[in-house]
Amino acid sequence: MDFRFSEEQQALVDSAREFLKAHSGPEAIRAAMATELGYDKGVWQQIATELGWPSVHIPEAYGGLGLGYVDLVVLLEAMGEALLCAPFFSSVALGANTILAVASEAQKEALLPPIAEGRSTVTLAFCEPSGRWDAEGIATTARPDGDGYVLDGTKAWVLDGHTSDLILVAARKPGSKGEDGLAVFAVPGPTAGLERKLLPTMDQTRRIAELRLTNVRVGRDACLGEFGAAGPGLARALDLAAIALAAEQVGGAQRCLDMAVAYAKERQQFGRAIGSFQAIKHKAADMLVAVESARSALYYAACIVDDESDDLATNASLAKAWCSEAYFKCAADNIQIHGGVGFTWEYDPHLHFKRARASESWLGTPAAHRERVAKALGL
Repeated sequence: MDFRFSEEQQALVDSAREFLKAHSGPEAIRAAMATELGYDKGVWQQIATELGWPSVHIPEAYGGLGLGYVDLVVLLEAMGEALLCAPFFSSVALGANTILAVASEAQKEALLPPIAEGRSTVTLAFCEPSGRWDAEGIATTARPDGDGYVLDGTKAWVLDGHTSDLILVAARKPGSKGEDGLAVFAVPGPTAGLERKLLPTMDQTRRIAELRLTNVRVGRDACLGEFGAAGPGLARALDLAAIALAAEQVGGAQRCLDMAVAYAKERQQFGRAIGSFQAIKHKAADMLVAVESARSALYYAACIVDDESDDLATNASLAKAWCSEAYFKCAADNIQIHGGVGFTWEYDPHLHFKRARASESWLGTPAAHRERVAKALGL
């Protein structure tokens, strides 16, 4: 399989890195971290309207560019390098992917164009206090009531859940189990009975919220697709999100390697650059191996999406597990090479270390994904 970028993809990543260098540098990241919103609205509007990034993999029929998943991954890797603070992942990797996977044609035509144009921010509320990222973890109920439904439950670790215009809530028919009886509901942020609470987190470059739904009433058209039949679509949406997160992790791991090598060339000890010491050389070499192997796993999984192969789930889990551990290793080794200054606020390594640790367990831990692969192999 040829992993080389096309000319168009190379131009896309080059322009993305140029923009992110100007608008997602250390000062911009720290400024966004200090706000409750978690990102700069002006930068987000540039991304949405001038660059058109949210529209990249949304089909042309719904107002998007209709490019492949590899093209989206190219962008996400650059965003991971720059630790971009924006509602891109929530709206595109979670929101748009879920709508594409479970919604009816009419619902796609209504919901996707505003996302593609950056007029609407969306997120998926899937995980609950149990911490599980599979169908068994969903306890939130959706009870038919008159001409609509009543939702009750609690959602945890909802990305940008405190500010998103639209919340896609995964719920189930009362009494159902597993993938049976699952449904997704499009719930506007201001809906009565929906309480949104911003949570304090270690990784301040992302905003995570807890959502409580108490007798939340929605209309029949709020249910995306057929009521109780969203299980397979939700599973696919989570697989696509896992690959998207793996792309961010590869970008972050690459940035950690670049930072470590640059610092090792500059830092002097005993009259010579510390990069000349064998221990530092070996650590940097191990980081390089981790980055490149993770990148291979990532782009193979992205190609599987574009090829519409039937082993998407296995390769998504392999990519998520491997890229999670590669990013955390590179983030930790970067701090080690920087020494005592590595975890000080003024230097950037700690930002990637916190992002790496937080994203390692988000959308499923490496151990959970390896277990999923093992089950798929019949072990």
